[in-house]
Amino acid sequence: MDIATIVGIFVAFGLVIAAIAKDIMVFVDIPSVLIVFGGTIGAVLICYPLNQVLGVVGVIKKTFLFKLDSPADIIARFMDYANKARREGILSLEPLLKDIQDDFLRKGLQLTVDGMEPQAIQEILETEIAYLEERHQTGADILATFGTYAPALGMIGTVIGLVLMLKTMNDPSSIGPSMAVALITTFYGAVLANLVFNPMAAKLKNRSKEEVLVRGMILEGILCISKGENPRIIEEKLNSYLPPKQRKTQG
Repeated sequence: MDIATIVGIFVAFGLVIAAIAKDIMVFVDIPSVLIVFGGTIGAVLICYPLNQVLGVVGVIKKTFLFKLDSPADIIARFMDYANKARREGILSLEPLLKDIQDDFLRKGLQLTVDGMEPQAIQEILETEIAYLEERHQTGADILATFGTYAPALGMIGTVIGLVLMLKTMNDPSSIGPSMAVALITTFYGAVLANLVFNPMAAKLKNRSKEEVLVRGMILEGILCISKGENPRIIEEKLNSYLPPKQRKTQG
């Protein structure tokens, strides 16, 4: 569970709701909801295939639930693998495969144990990383598209409300509801874009960078083991992925 995302949502929405709590029902308007939510979803469906839009649910879930091994843990793990492979041979790693939860790491070690050439292993794993980045980028783009169209639909709702208001200026009782549509649609669009979709798109991009970094470290470690490099050299190569203050040396 990502605490920062949860805290951010509670703080953002909590303060907004607290500011309007006295007259919160004034900000509930069904026509405005239909214009902003329905219009935004429709616009995004025009931009992307249905399966990708439905997949955004999983993307949003990733901004809340995200578990990734720390770089320090990965370095320690590869030091164990390298020392074991050097003492007992590369085939000694095969019994460890069943206990590895990370599919990417397990696949890399399996290819190494199978005796595949380092260049072939690198090509296969780099392809996986590239497609991982592409999937993450697509998810972030869809969320950013939601963030782009939500305020635009809010403005469309504002225009609709103003037209309705101007058309019935001779009836004072209709001015209030029409003006509510005009203003609340802009409010809905701004809240959705700036408190939901755009922040989530930014969070997903950061998550993607973190995961690609970890995948890059794993790839480097796999290649080093497949080449039979010295564990100390492997440690130095993996440490190079980290800022100097985060680097640790095995005793």
